[in-house]
Amino acid sequence: MSKVKKGVYDFLRGSFLTDDSSFKNWKIIVFVVALLLIMISSAHRADTKVIKISELNKKKRELRAEYVDTGTILMRMKMESSIREKAKLRGLKPLESPPKKIKVTIKD
Repeated sequence: MSKVKKGVYDFLRGSFLTDDSSFKNWKIIVFVVALLLIMISSAHRADTKVIKISELNKKKRELRAEYVDTGTILMRMKMESSIREKAKLRGLKPLESPPKKIKVTIKD
């Protein structure tokens, strides 16, 4: 059997884990597995944060739309024509003559 075939066969059998010098191999394997677990957990946390960011952006757009709608309603309520209509419903009417200025003079 050639050296390459024997190496592949030994690897497939897992003899690198059961040999006398396998303690060094186990250290490396445990280290690589720990790194993989850290990588998986950090990727999961990043995905969670991306999802939360998208939810917050959606809520921000909804609140901004509500703010604009409320501002539009307020501007319509402040218009003179709408105030006149509401005053008319309460029985008030605009003045027919302009207001007069009152001057107060104090004499000693």
